[in-house]
Amino acid sequence: MMKKNVMIIGAGGVSNVVAHKCAQNNDVLGNIVIASRTKSKCDKIINSIERKGSRKSPAYSITGYHLDAMDVPATEKLIKQTATAIVINVGTAFINMSVLQACINTGAAYMDTAIHEEPDKICETPPWYANYEWKRLEECQKKGITAILGVGFDPGVVNAYAAYADRYIFDTIDTIDIMDVNAGHHGEYFATNFDPEINFREFTGGVWTYIDRQWVKKQMFEVKQVYNFPVVGEMPIYLNGHDEIHSLSKNIDANSIRFWMGFGNHYINVFTVLKNIGLLSEQPVTTAEGLSVVPLKVVKACLPDPVSLAPKYTGKTCIADWIQGCVNGHNEEVLLYNICDHEACYKEVESQAIAYTAGVPPAAAAMLIATGEWDCKEMKNVEELDPAPFLKILNKIGLPTRMIKGGEDQPLSL
Repeated sequence: MMKKNVMIIGAGGVSNVVAHKCAQNNDVLGNIVIASRTKSKCDKIINSIERKGSRKSPAYSITGYHLDAMDVPATEKLIKQTATAIVINVGTAFINMSVLQACINTGAAYMDTAIHEEPDKICETPPWYANYEWKRLEECQKKGITAILGVGFDPGVVNAYAAYADRYIFDTIDTIDIMDVNAGHHGEYFATNFDPEINFREFTGGVWTYIDRQWVKKQMFEVKQVYNFPVVGEMPIYLNGHDEIHSLSKNIDANSIRFWMGFGNHYINVFTVLKNIGLLSEQPVTTAEGLSVVPLKVVKACLPDPVSLAPKYTGKTCIADWIQGCVNGHNEEVLLYNICDHEACYKEVESQAIAYTAGVPPAAAAMLIATGEWDCKEMKNVEELDPAPFLKILNKIGLPTRMIKGGEDQPLSL
């Protein structure tokens, strides 16, 4: 029996994409609920779905609700009220543990796209998943709760790329380099492509990376290389800490696992000034008027809403796993990658490519839970599941994978 009815928690740019993709596949996923602290944002997404004709079958509803997802009983009540079978959490990373607990209490399947964070903590001790989510492993297993962690693109699809290489290509893996670049232009003086608060928190602490089977801490922008990416060409990338390293280091047998992100000089300059004068701090300060404010939240309030960037965004993104290892005793390297076009994303679902790459994978994963292929009845990170059906669906619904192996660039055949 298929699991049907999906609840999407959050109503930002990623949620918009998830909702469009769920609607395009509502014959598999059933009724759709969008829940947020601001119901008008839910209604705006529903209007976008209707405007773009994304709903595949008119037999299934799309409804918006007000919800404070930090309120576990309220979340439980809405799950039961709407007969939700699958919860897709694409709200802020601060709500993960509350939503996960509501799913455990109600029996709904759970998924998210990023590791849980506490507002007053950054750059915690690795592996980060062990600080929060993995503490519920036993409870999920005992109660038969399907919980899939980090199922966006990075983390998410890049984990599936690593798993595919591990299962189907390599005998042994030496190094996994995950690389994410945006060769796009939004026209603003300065803006972040997703929630500024979460974006900056990734970079203001130390950078944890996994080298020679040990955790190594670096400073942000300390280590740089230039990589020649397919389609978008040469781009500067910097060693960064990121969610997927913290599960891949446990689940994939590799000597080194690193994450690299592309940054232009303008971003680095603005970031450095904001950080050095304390405006990216997550700790509250008191103004001369006696007001307590968090500088990072003030910066967030001053920057453009990432959703507003979509209409004028041009260019492409490239996200890839560059994997080196051995096959039949010989050294081999493979690049598994996706190219996503900002303008094409806006034309289809009124989104920019960064939100699109994060929002399509949760819908694909929900389809696999609904059909039973990924309904694992326990907590898993993406790389612990068979990547082939996941990548196959993504090929069909908007995020095709290509592979460069032995100098040949071709679609990944699944």
